[in-house]
Amino acid sequence: MLARILTRGGLRSRLGLAKSFKPAPAATRGFAQIPVVADRAGKELVTHEEADVFTSKDGYFDSYQLPAIDSADKSQRNFVYFVTGGSRVFYASAIRLVVMKIIASLSASADVLALSATEVDLSNIEMGRNVTVKFRGKPVFVRRRAQEEIDAANAVDLSELRDPEEDSARVERPEWLIVLGVCTHLGCVPIPNAGAYQGYFCPCHGSHYDISGRIRKGPAPLNLEVPKYTFATDTKLIIG
Repeated sequence: MLARILTRGGLRSRLGLAKSFKPAPAATRGFAQIPVVADRAGKELVTHEEADVFTSKDGYFDSYQLPAIDSADKSQRNFVYFVTGGSRVFYASAIRLVVMKIIASLSASADVLALSATEVDLSNIEMGRNVTVKFRGKPVFVRRRAQEEIDAANAVDLSELRDPEEDSARVERPEWLIVLGVCTHLGCVPIPNAGAYQGYFCPCHGSHYDISGRIRKGPAPLNLEVPKYTFATDTKLIIG
């Protein structure tokens, strides 16, 4: 293309271009300047000596290099290490403190833990007597039953019960009955040693419970609930 333009314009003869312009073949354009390194096969292309004095012919590379630092002077590096290590320790301590604060806020407080369990001294409860204690804001009936009351509770026909449940399944020790003092109808507090079965009677709507806390008459659908409890000793009861 350049030869045609020069010929048409008469510039070729003026400039003394005796030969036509021939571009290099496409196959040799990209690889014409690649140095031959076959004779250095198996060796380092750049030796350590060449790397130490690595420069560019036009000085462009040298202008962007940082000034050399004496390798014997390590004060700045030590200072950087100290600051970096100290900051990491500080951040780790701060994160640990934040995590501990979050865990502490999720844990139950001392007053909540105190209400999670109730201890009852059984040594002062006489035979046939019912005492009421407070557990998590609700009343709990603790009754010491006589042998006659235990026999009467076991003699009940389960087919007559609205919520069939054997007496042995409701007590850990036959002598002691522990139930929540909350009526299963609408949450009223029944009266101990009252009602048609001398167990518990709810005056709100007339629900009658027997000596085992089982519903026998009235609108209540279920028996009185038995909370979780254990006997620490023969005279100490732990509810909760």
